[in-house]
Amino acid sequence: MTAIILPDSVDLERIRMTEHGNRVDCSRSPDERQAKVPERTNRRLAELLAPQITADGFSPTSLPGVEYMRAVTSTPRHPIVYTPRIVVIAQGHKRVWLGEREYVYDTEHLLVLSVPMPFECQTTASEEEPLLGLAISVDPILVGELLLEMGDAANAEPSSYVSSTAVNEEVMDASVRLAEALASRSAGRILGPQIVREIVYRVLTGEEGDVLRLLVSQPNRHGHIARVLRRIHADYAADLDVTSLAREAHMGVSTFHHAFRDATSTSPLQYLKSIRLHKARALLVTEGLNAQDAARRVGYASASQFSREYRRMFGRSPASDRAAVPA
Repeated sequence: MTAIILPDSVDLERIRMTEHGNRVDCSRSPDERQAKVPERTNRRLAELLAPQITADGFSPTSLPGVEYMRAVTSTPRHPIVYTPRIVVIAQGHKRVWLGEREYVYDTEHLLVLSVPMPFECQTTASEEEPLLGLAISVDPILVGELLLEMGDAANAEPSSYVSSTAVNEEVMDASVRLAEALASRSAGRILGPQIVREIVYRVLTGEEGDVLRLLVSQPNRHGHIARVLRRIHADYAADLDVTSLAREAHMGVSTFHHAFRDATSTSPLQYLKSIRLHKARALLVTEGLNAQDAARRVGYASASQFSREYRRMFGRSPASDRAAVPA
């Protein structure tokens, strides 16, 4: 049985980005309204997850939209794409980079993401101290329903589409109850949806609730860019061009370029290329497609161009990349 070892309660790695990109200690919120989660709660979550998770990386639970996370080895920075989700870590820690912005999520911090986003990701884990966690997909319909019930306007002006925020005891307690339910297939299906709803509500009413508000329609620049990001993620194989995307965002091309880069730290075409290459990698790994078929499926007209750009991003050729993709 894997030993459960918790990291030290506070260290210099437990940080997040401020609006201006500065690294600050966020083991507590500025006004200390976020109570520090007791170690026994983290330990309980780790003890519940350890026997349930049988595969490394992301693996499905009995509840659609909720995935297990496990890593037993540390991994250096590598490219990855995350979809809108809340990530709760029971043990270990990860960090992601969006351009020059760095986010850490661990036993004291959630990762909250409202749009599909390509990152560079690094994991710290070992056989003795595996990374264990839950990745909870966030449904825009659920967010909209909660905002209506709360009587809350959906207008949001966040500083980012992604946040690493201090986890509070309410979220961690709900995560423990979710892990308890997931231990039983029937309990996971019956009780799990309400617990997920509670977790989304707790995050929505917390420090970084505005990040989740971007999942519903927003009549402002942030909402327009979020809608374009979701469009690219859904229609990556289509013949998309910057002019039509700018039109969808109700912006001129120059303004759109600036707003898009501010949100993603990359250009619209580089973002599209990254999404296509990650989708192709998933096809190579999970369906065993060859490079030519994978290239065609994700919207590349030239297999040779696809192979060049694939090697440039992942450091290996499509033909050799049939191993599992790290989480």
